[in-house]
Amino acid sequence: MAATVKDYYEILGVNKNASQEEIKKAYRKLARKYHPDLNPGDKTAEQRFKEMNEAYSVLGDEKKRAEYDQFGKSPFEAGGAWHEGVRPDFAETYDFGGFSDMFSDFLGGGRRHEHYPIQGADMLMGLELTLEEAFTGVTRPITLTREIQCRTCNGTGAASYQTCEKCKGSGKLQASKGFFRMSQACNACRGSGKKITNVCKACNGRGVSLKTDTIKAKIPAGADTGSIVKLKGMGGAGEAGGPPGDLRIEVTVRRHALFTRKEGDLYADVPITFGEAALGTKIEVPTIDGVAVMTIPSGTQGGQKFKLSGKGFPSPKTGSRGNQYIIIKIAVPKDINNKAKDAIKEIEALYKESPRKNLGRH
Repeated sequence: MAATVKDYYEILGVNKNASQEEIKKAYRKLARKYHPDLNPGDKTAEQRFKEMNEAYSVLGDEKKRAEYDQFGKSPFEAGGAWHEGVRPDFAETYDFGGFSDMFSDFLGGGRRHEHYPIQGADMLMGLELTLEEAFTGVTRPITLTREIQCRTCNGTGAASYQTCEKCKGSGKLQASKGFFRMSQACNACRGSGKKITNVCKACNGRGVSLKTDTIKAKIPAGADTGSIVKLKGMGGAGEAGGPPGDLRIEVTVRRHALFTRKEGDLYADVPITFGEAALGTKIEVPTIDGVAVMTIPSGTQGGQKFKLSGKGFPSPKTGSRGNQYIIIKIAVPKDINNKAKDAIKEIEALYKESPRKNLGRH
């Protein structure tokens, strides 16, 4: 029976015309749902997590995605996802004499039978910050449980092994089909050339063990919701001596009671009295890094916007700061005595025409 072929687009729940950003968003959503730390003991979630990581390692890379779209799924099936500098094992390779180099170039690399190192899967986790923490940057301790290569067997899963008797350690078997000589991976040792005689007791032959670490994650100043901070080598364990994956921390910034952020700029509503708006004055206004003094010109209108240059958020890349914008709100007193009412009526008499005269007219 033929093996079931995986459709990476279907695994991530996107169509074949999806943009790279849409693929990334779909992966993040699934990672949050199926991450093993959030589904302890759930083998279905664990398998789903492995499949989506495999799919994203191909579709998330434009070059690998193009190869996948052009040549189909088979090159990606045998050894899982392709990683940088690594090609998967092919079930069979043919010896075409002088044509072998041409086929090798077409397939993107030489033929192989041995187990090449494969990088571990990346892990994704979320981190919530206050606006102030995002502004200054922060270093946070993070506790995570991840798979690492077993230190007892160095990830081999074996306490002892011997040369495979069937392939004599070559990892491949020779056969003939008509005019062609064919070599294929040894089915006894799966192309490794070695057979395990005793499994490692420390990891029960899995080659990996669980480890809980508390690490320090440094979030740079200016991080925003959706920012990703990568901690290299803190992801899942590699295979066959491959390096571990990375830990990706996705930042979420909480809503603030006063400030609203739009990229590098901050916005704040500031109430003033009618007299301050009409006559002009100097007032103190809050900023993300302290109090600033600004001038309110006479005749200021409600809703008018003033800019405080360089009082916004720093860029994580350049360090240059955005601006802060003050939105003026006219505060009207609720309790008004008769004397105040008379004074207001005198002010009303100063209006030469209704401020709503042209409202709704074109």
